[in-house]
Amino acid sequence: MSLNSPKAKDIDAKKLRFGLVASRFNEALVDALVARAGELLKNSKRLEIIRVPGAHEIPWGAQQLAATGKFDCVIALGVLIGGDTNHHEMVGDSVSHALQTVAINTGIPVINGVIVANTLAQAEARCTGSINRGAEFVHAALEMAVLKRSLEKKS
Repeated sequence: MSLNSPKAKDIDAKKLRFGLVASRFNEALVDALVARAGELLKNSKRLEIIRVPGAHEIPWGAQQLAATGKFDCVIALGVLIGGDTNHHEMVGDSVSHALQTVAINTGIPVINGVIVANTLAQAEARCTGSINRGAEFVHAALEMAVLKRSLEKKS
């Protein structure tokens, strides 16, 4: 991911509804993402959070939330950290494709907030450090939720 994220739009979350699915694997780091996201969504009309065991289960959780039709956007949060193999990259790729499929099949935007890092230090910088990916994911979700609603009004 680039460090040059777009400037956040000033969007009021009060009337928007969000589903958030987060993994329990690498729990402290994911909890930091959830906390940073929750802070920005505290004024939303509805925020439902579900937890799943790991990153591979995130798309299933996102599918369940999106299928309810209750949410303007679903946010998926997880952390994958490299080890001796490239397993974290394979899981990250699989999860990314699955989340995109959920969004396309349900018509509900899904924000892929699954961090794929090569080292613990990289993951910490993005979850608890100066790179606030949790806030970036929420800003994307806010923008997509507003876009979804505006497109629905036109149809």
